Amino acid sequence: MASRSLPPLDSREASTPSCSFLLTPSPAMSDHHAGGSASNHSLAFRVMRLCRPSFQAEDSVFRLDPFDLLAGEDLFSNPHVSSTIIEQAVHRPNSLNAGEGGDDFSFRGRFELQDPSDAIGLPGFLILPQSFGAIYLGETFCSYISINNSSKFEARDVVIKAEIQTERQRILLLDTSKSPVESIRSGGRYDFIVEHDVKELGPHTLVCTALYNDGDGERKYLPQFFKFVVANPLSVRTKVRTVKENTFLEACIENHTKSDLYMDQVEFEPAPHWNASILKAEDCIPDNNAQASKVFKLPLLIRAGGGIFNYLYQLKHSSLDSGQGKVPGSNILGKLQISWRTNLGEPGRLQTQQIIGTPFVQKDIDLQVVEVPSPIILERPFLLNMLLLAGPERKKW
Repeated sequence: MASRSLPPLDSREASTPSCSFLLTPSPAMSDHHAGGSASNHSLAFRVMRLCRPSFQAEDSVFRLDPFDLLAGEDLFSNPHVSSTIIEQAVHRPNSLNAGEGGDDFSFRGRFELQDPSDAIGLPGFLILPQSFGAIYLGETFCSYISINNSSKFEARDVVIKAEIQTERQRILLLDTSKSPVESIRSGGRYDFIVEHDVKELGPHTLVCTALYNDGDGERKYLPQFFKFVVANPLSVRTKVRTVKENTFLEACIENHTKSDLYMDQVEFEPAPHWNASILKAEDCIPDNNAQASKVFKLPLLIRAGGGIFNYLYQLKHSSLDSGQGKVPGSNILGKLQISWRTNLGEPGRLQTQQIIGTPFVQKDIDLQVVEVPSPIILERPFLLNMLLLAGPERKKW
């Protein structure tokens, strides 16, 4: 049995989320100005990461009334507040915390469950991310970039470029050389959005440059660098065991992110001359909803921070079905295609490197049992039909 951990995952094309994003500043990014101080430039880049909000669970069911935003708990003891306003507030029919009669605005009923959903502790609000957050391999990095003019003069003929630099390559995301921005007025800005499918681990740098004419007509060059690190969301450990003519592959997938992952697809793509089928526990149990499961497949949940799930595949060499022997050295089994979504539907997609099986050597002679009589009587001779394959061409004897 061979047991091994795969090298870092390689990313395949990751689909772009379809719903709208909300903007959040990215304080985790560091910017460095080259070619002089930032005060010498009229323009400056600001980068915000586009990502989805999250649900914030409350520690208790102490609920917020919208009227709390306008008045505090000292409303009733404030002598400057008109009794008419208090009377209207107390008897508001639309108060979220009012009972059936709508006449209890005090804080004594804030912990009472008015609805079964109150016990979940979800206030129904989405919370914007408060930090740059983590970026994982296989995701789509989406960024909102704004170049603003903070000087008293107009910037003209602005050529803007944005690119991603990694340890191995540079990827151009935006280039306005052929159609420069004609003008950015004083106090104005020019905004754009860039996207990049993250396919490498390690440090990344978002490089934003601007070439423009300032108020004195001088041609200036402004580069700014924004750095972030890409982490590995999953680890895949594999075990390969060969039993006679069958090869079994076990893949253990572990979640290293801080959010739950819903696995949309974990499929094994076999190499040429191999056929693969997944083995599941449900295969041995009759499924009354088999037809419905073919139409709609529920995603598999792998918990955050170390959740694990194992997949088992059975592989057969296709040359055995045609009566030929295995080809020496063909121990590459194939690779895994993995796609997932986070809690709010952000997609990710990865593929592993080639998985190597147990090496084997071509046999000069192979003896196979073709037919065994049934029943066999003790201490009596019986006929056994056997097949002898010899030579590189696997001739029958």
